[in-house]
Amino acid sequence: MLHPALEAERQAEILDRLQATVEAGKGTVVSTDDWGKKKLAYEVDHETEGLYVDIVFRAEPATLAEVERVLRITDGVLRFKTVRLKAEAAKPV
Repeated sequence: MLHPALEAERQAEILDRLQATVEAGKGTVVSTDDWGKKKLAYEVDHETEGLYVDIVFRAEPATLAEVERVLRITDGVLRFKTVRLKAEAAKPV
């Protein structure tokens, strides 16, 4: 979830950096789905809305740890959640 006031250029920078981090760790980005701006159930960093982006990628555990580290220190990222999918669910459609 990104800060709702981010410019499109900054959003693209964050997503490009995330993709580069995955690829540097010999992983692959399967899909990126922009859900747009959504109202939050509760305030996060004094914000009532957030820009949601769903990113599915395949990577080794070390790469996942690096992706999470990058997301933690990136300005503009309000929250993130990583979920491990079952093998059959991670296959592209």
